[in-house]
Amino acid sequence: MSQIGFIGLGIMGKPMSRNLIKAGYSLVVYDLRPDPVAELKAAGAAPAASCRDAAARSEVIITMLPDGPDVERAVLGPGGVLEGARQGSVVVDMSSISPNVAQKVGAACAAQGVDFLDAPVSGGEPKAVDGTLSIMVGGTQATFARVQPILQKMGSAVTRTGPVGAGNTTKLANQIIVACNIAAMGEALVLATRAGLDPEVVFNAIKGGLAGSTVLNAKAPMVIGRNFKPGFRIELHQKDLRNALLAAESAKVPLPLTSQVQQMLMALMNEGKGHLDHSAIVQFIERLAGIEVSKGAAPQV
Repeated sequence: MSQIGFIGLGIMGKPMSRNLIKAGYSLVVYDLRPDPVAELKAAGAAPAASCRDAAARSEVIITMLPDGPDVERAVLGPGGVLEGARQGSVVVDMSSISPNVAQKVGAACAAQGVDFLDAPVSGGEPKAVDGTLSIMVGGTQATFARVQPILQKMGSAVTRTGPVGAGNTTKLANQIIVACNIAAMGEALVLATRAGLDPEVVFNAIKGGLAGSTVLNAKAPMVIGRNFKPGFRIELHQKDLRNALLAAESAKVPLPLTSQVQQMLMALMNEGKGHLDHSAIVQFIERLAGIEVSKGAAPQV
């Protein structure tokens, strides 16, 4: 089996790495923080001293980082992946970044004889843990075929959507739908609560109809239970919508709903809530309405 380097052991990267270890792959892992590296070492991975070291010891190098600048530093910067990667190796960036940055990193890899895929994911921490992420991939068919078996150990739906950059364009489309869905859910549950209804009863009544969705099933119970532990943080979703709006501006595509939800997320970040799960979009609407969604909630006057 391929030796895999895994760089970035955060909320998503750590469980994704664990699933690869469980599948029998040999991992070399690196993160700026020592604690997750120690956890993965205890699970059977070998620690790397740097991004360059992880790449030098691997055939396939996976990065899972917060944003485009982080990917550029990790892959292109001093001590980065391209200083250690061998010709013929593959870099798979699974971060959610701008398609333009993915294309820039991909071009730099190609110039050194290193193949590249952009392969962002959807599903949040729960699906990262159970290995059922949706993975959207950009790159050549040959490179995709080479690493598809690895990706299938982390996701239940692995789809090549086009050339380098297509993975992140697809992810932006995904993030638009998720964000607008959460915001609409928040408005609906706040309205139901204000009307004196139990939001849990309302959720159970509508989830089997046309309004039902994976987002509703995952996020409504969190809102009703006031559980905003992050599976996907507000600050990261705001970043994704910012990238979507920048891409839309370049393509001259208006995104009015995306723009409004992005402003909600920015306001919540300014209130110090950027670390909360993106289901906390409801808190923006609750503040406007002067009422909090909770099980059995009664209307406030």
